[in-house]
Amino acid sequence: MSIRTVGTTPFEGQKPGTSGLRKRVSVFQQPHYTENFVQAVFDTAPGLVGGTLVVGGDGRFHNLVAVQTILNMAAANGIGEVVVGRDGLLSTPAASNLIRSWKAAGGLILSASHNPGGPKGDFGIKYNTSNGGPAPESVTDAIFARTQVIDRYKLLADAAPIDLSRTGETYLGAMRVVVVDPVSAYADLMATLFDFAAIRALFAGGFTMRFDAMHAITGPYAHEILENRLGAPAGTVVNGTPLEDFGQGHPDPNLVYAHELVEAVNGDLGLQFGAASDGDGDRNMVLGPGQFVTPSDSLAILAANATGVPGYAKGLAGIARSMPTSQAADRVAEALGIDCYETPTGWKFFGTLLDAGRATLCGEESFGTGSDHVREKDGLWAVLFWLNILANQKKSVAEVVAEHWAQYGRTYYSRHDYEEVDSAAANGLMDHVRGQLGALTGGSLAGKPIRLADDFAYTDPVDGSTATSQGLRLLFEDGARVVFRLSGTGTSGATLRIYLERYEPDSAKQGIETQEALADLIAIAEEVAQIKHRTGRDAPTVIT
Repeated sequence: MSIRTVGTTPFEGQKPGTSGLRKRVSVFQQPHYTENFVQAVFDTAPGLVGGTLVVGGDGRFHNLVAVQTILNMAAANGIGEVVVGRDGLLSTPAASNLIRSWKAAGGLILSASHNPGGPKGDFGIKYNTSNGGPAPESVTDAIFARTQVIDRYKLLADAAPIDLSRTGETYLGAMRVVVVDPVSAYADLMATLFDFAAIRALFAGGFTMRFDAMHAITGPYAHEILENRLGAPAGTVVNGTPLEDFGQGHPDPNLVYAHELVEAVNGDLGLQFGAASDGDGDRNMVLGPGQFVTPSDSLAILAANATGVPGYAKGLAGIARSMPTSQAADRVAEALGIDCYETPTGWKFFGTLLDAGRATLCGEESFGTGSDHVREKDGLWAVLFWLNILANQKKSVAEVVAEHWAQYGRTYYSRHDYEEVDSAAANGLMDHVRGQLGALTGGSLAGKPIRLADDFAYTDPVDGSTATSQGLRLLFEDGARVVFRLSGTGTSGATLRIYLERYEPDSAKQGIETQEALADLIAIAEEVAQIKHRTGRDAPTVIT
């Protein structure tokens, strides 16, 4: 087969960050668009020529088309071997695991995470490096720079599409293509981390739960692990078949978009546990009857109970959390005598800490939790961790949470999301808050003294790299916080996120409803940012 060089022109794409390149499907369908980005990766990422590349995605619309394009281009660019999930499917944590276990040079993961799919939905591509984690800025900067000057890409001429419906190996030109079961290696890894015998006994004893895969990628993984390997009754996993449009739903596991699960767990079905994951399988939501577990609390509870789980029985090297995530994990780390690192949002910032052995568990308040078993957050892993804790303690979710609060105190915490806000208005709001930071430090709002008001900056303790402008913080003397950030995970407008947090150590005062407990901070956020005036919104789109 001959190599065909196609002339092209630079495209106007955003810099691929932690979430990769994320746009509407129609953008990726433009002539040369996908090819330009993929070629920019092949031109700049180290170790790919003659090396191994992992490819797979969450099954959303355009996934198979993009996989075939990548395979063809990989062969034309001299990549030695591609490992691809059957039918082009791989969850993000499963892809990270394959990159590490195959000692691949990197991987291309096709997903727009928790964003809607379908012909009018979103699509995305991101590059993960040889450690299995999202590419650092040095790599994404090089990819972006290449996209701005690219003038050609390579294809293999007259190459037929690869049959991805069956596992096995074949060749595309000189390149070996290995089609693997997307689930088995990941399921085997989970069996090394968790006490499957204890969890099987939990289900055998009549324990009931529901896992909502939201018609996304974790359906096959949950069917195999929960129902086949752990003995959960058939029907435990719902919405378990990945669909190109996620059943016309929004595959984001939170109280709004997973409301059917919330209603089922809090209804009269007798369910003791509920869980959900997102489009590409890296996020999670867990809850019990009357007890939603915030992602911040979940990280802290997993850390506090880690030594009861086989994979973490020797203890934790440290904990890492993103800056907007609550300080609940900090208190556990202090009690355990280990470090807790506060990083910018984005899983790549955990990578150096994990690789250096400084952290074992990591978490973000945006429903992402994980550990050093891969270099991505991992939704089903978090669910299995919770099942292991419940099997060990033989208590309800509410009891586990209440006992944690009694020991460590309760961190009242909430995130208010204003989705698809006009970008100019959102940036104007942030500029307005930023302009007040100097005057607010040392002052007070609503009678609450402010210890520090700043724009969060970070220096990596391992490699010395820095990141600035990572979120506007109001830190109060009593430990309460208000944080303002613009999220980069959407494809339309901007998502304004407001994070609110206060600590209550007295168990007698821990029964207040969350939004009521945070009412003074909600009012302060409105006063400082003029949210209603600047966004035109009377209320958040989502409150978690």
